[in-house]
Amino acid sequence: MKSTESLIQKSVRAPSSHNTQPWLFQVSESTISLYADRTRALPVNDPDNRELTISCGCALMNLRVAAAAEGLDVRIDALPDPVEPDWLARISFSVTPGAPVPEASLASFIEQRRTYRKRFLPRKVEAIALNLLLDAAQREGAWLRPLTTDSARHRAAELVAEGDAAQWANPSWRRELAVWMHPRRRGDGLTVPTLAAPVARFVVRTFDMGGGVGAKDRELAEESPLLAVLGTDGDQPRDWLLAGQALERVLLVACQNGLQASYLNEPIQVASLRSKLQDLVGAGFPQILLRLGYPAEEIPVSPRRAVEDVIAGGAMQQGRP
Repeated sequence: MKSTESLIQKSVRAPSSHNTQPWLFQVSESTISLYADRTRALPVNDPDNRELTISCGCALMNLRVAAAAEGLDVRIDALPDPVEPDWLARISFSVTPGAPVPEASLASFIEQRRTYRKRFLPRKVEAIALNLLLDAAQREGAWLRPLTTDSARHRAAELVAEGDAAQWANPSWRRELAVWMHPRRRGDGLTVPTLAAPVARFVVRTFDMGGGVGAKDRELAEESPLLAVLGTDGDQPRDWLLAGQALERVLLVACQNGLQASYLNEPIQVASLRSKLQDLVGAGFPQILLRLGYPAEEIPVSPRRAVEDVIAGGAMQQGRP
């Protein structure tokens, strides 16, 4: 079996809110256990740890894909465990001769996936690619609902701007955001230049910029080739972990088809707006609002902590900044 460190290195390329990387791994001879690292939680932005669990689900999907690429079969035992609430999943590995696992074809896209916050090329997402994205979510027990009408897209964009306004008006939310603004060398958080970091954090903590941010995000939403809501039929921690695996599969399939994505989750993060987005998609529980399209330029990869820092027993758990 390929070294567990190599598998975990692929796993931690998963996205996470504010790039907090809220995961921790425990390794045994034939298993890897995935835990939520709640020292990296965002109690204002994510009070129920919903997005934290989704992020860990993304990491779990990457681990599955990386294992498949090495010819390994995996068995997943997943939460809940009332005795150990931070435990999310145990992954057992075995080697079974035969046809390659389908997930193996996605492995090369783990390193190519980016969170693309810029404008996309003005090019419609091809129908075949869209169908593959819908199938990717469904394979993991979730659903992906594209917002196809102008009215639905406009309403979603309005909700994004409303969410920005609500969040930026909250000084506690701004302080939490500022805490996670770091120079790249830190290996986590939202990257800002070293010399500018103190000023950037001060500005974010001090000023309500919700109007300007909301206007920019509204425009991004309106202009994106594809807006889609990823959701689940339930809304418990097990559903969130499932949503994370579905999200990462969607992102990898998107990358496989030349697409990149970013998130406009404000209408889901602000509780009073989530029900309005729910009305827009018709049923179930929205978990992620995605914008997808063809990237106009290459962007750098987001920083990651060293693998030994996320393995229990290593030089790990630096926790919150």
